[in-house]
Formats: sequence, C-alpha cells, structure tokens
Amino acid sequence: MKLQLIDILIILAYLVATIVIGLVVKKQAQRDKSSYLLGGNQMPWYFLGLSNASGMFDISGTMWLVTALFVYGVKSIWLPWLWPMFNQIFLMVYLSAWLRRSNVTTGAEWIITRFGKGREASWSHTIIVIFAIANGLGFLAYGFIGLGKFMEIFLPWELISPYIPFAISLEYVPHFYGIVFTLFAVFYALLGGMISIVWTDVLQYTIMTISAVVIGAIAIFALQDHVLEVPQGWESAFWSGGLGIDWSERLPGVMDKVRADGYQMFTAFFMMMVCKGFLVSSAGPTPTYDMQKILATRSPSDAAKMSGFVSVVLLPARYLMIAGFAVLGILFYDQLDLVVAGQVDYEQVLPSAINEFVPTGVLGLLLAGLLAAFMSTFAGTLNAVQAYVVNDLYLRHVKPEANKQQLTRANYLIGLLLVGVSVALGMMSKNVNQILQIIVSALWGGYVAANILKWYWWRFNGYGFFWGMLFGMFASALPFFWDDLLAYLYPSFAPDIRYLYYFPFILGFALIGSVAGTLATAPTDMQVLKDFYKSVKPWGFWGPVHEVVKKEHPDFQKNRSFWMDMFNIIIGTVGQTALVALPIYLVIDRGWPLVASLLIALACGLIMKKTWWDKLQN
Repeated sequence: MKLQLIDILIILAYLVATIVIGLVVKKQAQRDKSSYLLGGNQMPWYFLGLSNASGMFDISGTMWLVTALFVYGVKSIWLPWLWPMFNQIFLMVYLSAWLRRSNVTTGAEWIITRFGKGREASWSHTIIVIFAIANGLGFLAYGFIGLGKFMEIFLPWELISPYIPFAISLEYVPHFYGIVFTLFAVFYALLGGMISIVWTDVLQYTIMTISAVVIGAIAIFALQDHVLEVPQGWESAFWSGGLGIDWSERLPGVMDKVRADGYQMFTAFFMMMVCKGFLVSSAGPTPTYDMQKILATRSPSDAAKMSGFVSVVLLPARYLMIAGFAVLGILFYDQLDLVVAGQVDYEQVLPSAINEFVPTGVLGLLLAGLLAAFMSTFAGTLNAVQAYVVNDLYLRHVKPEANKQQLTRANYLIGLLLVGVSVALGMMSKNVNQILQIIVSALWGGYVAANILKWYWWRFNGYGFFWGMLFGMFASALPFFWDDLLAYLYPSFAPDIRYLYYFPFILGFALIGSVAGTLATAPTDMQVLKDFYKSVKPWGFWGPVHEVVKKEHPDFQKNRSFWMDMFNIIIGTVGQTALVALPIYLVIDRGWPLVASLLIALACGLIMKKTWWDKLQN
C-alpha cells in the first residue's frame, strides 16, 4: 500500500501543528532558564506523564516487541524486563520523589547537592556531564538515521527524487529523510523548550492511542473469520524450565530465530534479567529526558505520580498496537514481505504489516504518530543534552552572569551545535559505529554501581563516584577491544545475550573502583551530607549522618519506609505486568486470562492507593 493524498495531508497537518506549538509557547519558554529547560516547574504531572509515555512509544522498540510477541507469544511480556521496564515502578515508589527534592535543573547539578562543591564534586560532576553528553549524542545520531530508514519504506525515493533539485546517493537517502523530519523536532524543541516538547508529546500520544485502538480492532475483527494457529504454550505467560515454543510445524523458519536469540534456558535467563533489572532500577534514572521530566514536576509527590502514570497510559495502548500487528502477522504471514538482503528478518513484521493491512487515512494517522514518536524522543533527548551543556558547562564555566537574552541565544546556538554534531556522526555512521557503541554501552554499563551507592551509603564520596564509573566503563568496554572475550567466557550462550551474563563482572569491577576510591579519600563534608539527608530523606546506611541531624533537630524523623517501598515495588511490578498482558488477551479473545489480568491490575491499583498514593509526601 502506498501513501494516498489523505495520508500525506494528515502527516503534513501534524508537522504544521508542531511548528504552531513551538511558536505559541516561545515567549513563555524564554522567561528564564527554568522555564526553558523545565517548563518553570509549572506543568501538571499528568501532562508530563503523557509526555514521558510518548517518548517511550518509540518505533524501534515497538518493532522489537511486535517480533517478540509474534515469536514467543504471551511469554514475551517478560522480555522488556531486559531494559528494565519495571524501573518506572522504582521511580514511582520512591526515587522520583528523592530526585525532585533536590530542586536542581540537571542530574549533574544534583551531584553538587550530594558531594558539595569541592574537588570531589568537580570530579564526579565532570564524569556525569561526559556521560550525559556522549549518551545523548549517540541517541540523537542513531535516532535520526532510524527515522530516515523507517520513512524510506513508505516514501520510496523514486517517487520523491524528481522533486528534489539535487542528486543524493541511495545510501544517503535515509540520512536525507532523517534531516528533513528532525528539522521539525529541532524547531519546536529550540523555540519552546520543555513546554513545547510536552505539548507536542501529548498530541503525539493522542495520535498513537487512536492508531492503537484501530489496529487492535482490525486484528480482533480478522480473528472472527480466521483461526490463530500458534504453537502450544504460545498463549500462556508462564513456562517450565525452557520456553517450550515450537514453530516447527507452522513456520519452521521461526525456529532459527529462537535458536539465535538464545532464550531456551529461560529460567536462568529470567533470574539474571531480574537481578540486573533490580540493580539498574535501584540506581535511579540515567541523565536523559526521563530524568528531565521528573525534575520538571511541581513537587516530589507530583514526580512520583508522574512516573506511576507513565505505565498506566503507555502499556495498554502500546500493547494493543503490538498485539494487533503480531496477530495480523501470524494470520497473514504469507502476505508479508520479510526478506531483507536475501534473508528473512522478523523485525520487518511491523512495517510490512502496516503496508499490508492499515487502511488509507489510518495509515497517515499511524505514520504521523510513529513519526511523532521519533521526533518526541529526538526532541526530549536534545532538550536533556542542552540542559547539561547550558547549565553545567556554559553557565558554570563560560558565562555565569549571563542575562536573559544571552541565555536564550546560548540555548539556540548550543542546540543547533548539538544537532549538527549528531547529524555529522550519523552521516559517518559506517565509520564510527563501533566507536559510538563503545561510548554508549561502556557508559551505561559503568553507571550502575556508583549510582546505587550515591543514594544509600553515607560514606560514599565524589572520588568513589568518579572511580566507580570509570572502572565500570572500562570493564564494559573490554568486549569491544577484545573481540573474543564474551565468546571465551560464555561459549554456550547466544551472542546477543552474552552481555547480560557479563554484567556481574562489570558490576564487580565498578564496585572495586567505587569502594576503593571512597575509602582512600576523606568523607564528604558533614554539612553537605546533613543538608542532603534532611532534604532528600533517603533510607539506607545513613546512621552517622542521622545521629548528627538528630542532635541538631530532635524532631527530625528517620525514613522508615524501606519495607513498605519494597512491598509497593512488588505490587506495582505485578500490576504493571498485568497491564501488559491485558491488551494481548483482549486482542486474541481469551476470556479467563483477560478477566484475570484485569482483576490483578485492579487489585494492585487498589492496594497501592492505600499503601502508596495516600502516603505521598513532599
């Protein structure tokens, strides 16, 4: 199916809407630094929650999840724990409130509240700024390339090229599309800052939700006339030892992907995934658009509500779409074009199903939504990286006394510079692919240990943070320099999951750097620790600091919510998983599992109303 005039008009209407939003909120965003980077901390938590959910409704992840559901059935609901998906529950229960109580603009600025303003803070501040900028540039570079490759499917170059007044090599067509469409994101992100990003995201979420309902309905109606022929165990969320999914009779080629993915020993894989996910979630958010949305809320309780709201609004809508496309892919497998470079690529289920089954009009709406998802992630990431460069480099080291006009100019110029660098990296992606993978993977791998300790151990200092992240980054980068390392350590595991089993090594190495760097240097100034402890109110190993604070403030109450927070995390994760299963069972029309998922989600919601919502504090 090719785009019709009505589809093109819908896409153009969306693009025009983003420009209008940027122009309308421009004046409001330019009031001061907080207004531009955080919306002045005046936006309602539910708008920020919708915006955050919109940024997570990305097409790359959706393509992977459609493939996972197609191949593994309802058991695929556990695979997003690799990210881990339940980190939103940790944020909701306590970490968002802890972060928001700091009243800072960026995660790097937060470092000052934890480690003070001395040399140790300077070291830790420097490494987190490097992390944020390198991580952001990597996502920006590959984000715009991914957008271009996706749009190339629906806007064939042979149809567009007659209207372009210059020649473009075929290998750079995705880059051209990426530049064109991301220019719109750059426009509204630079003009309106966080405010325009949130309003544009709300529009995008609305489009995607309407599209999800339509796709789900198409699949439900298709099942009225066709039988869903799937392997035994496909419809169950549970397993015994291995996955137990055998496509040999229906689609033998799918078994090649099952073997390549390496999920057969699912119990061991699941346990490792949960352990890593728990640690990653305990470390708190990485310095990306998710953290900026938390810092943009009005209060700590609003930050907690916003993070919880993300799961409620994102998962049912997203999985309704995912289930719809996966079911259509299974029912009409023979009609899909999944061959790429002479081989079957099951990640083409989503774009092929869109081409094959989405009707005119809805196709334009869906593509506008998916296009918006790319733009949302791009704009949010740009805003986050801008915040670090402007706040933690420009205002800290270049022009601390910058007035309103200078700050506005700096925001524009720095934003354009970041986009230019990310586009240049994307244009050279064939040459810098490995370098970017090293930067992003190494930084993420090295993030966990130091960022766990900063919340829960009073003695941990800025030097420990610096060396912990550096040791973790070094350990994470080793497989990129030593090609056979993971194959040597884990010869029986599939290549794609070896890095998961390598995680304990990274964690151990990072812990050595964190603890050694901390114990070899003096503790953080007690006044800094007291101020942090009184304002953030963390639980954990803060005994010596608590004793000092208690002497000065006898009425100060220690945070005794650890066990209740752990209970809420378990209940919240169960409820979140039920919200994933619910739309899948709705689409495939399985009554009792659907009812069970609904009842579990409602029960978890009612419990957390009593144990979490009613107890929220600023």
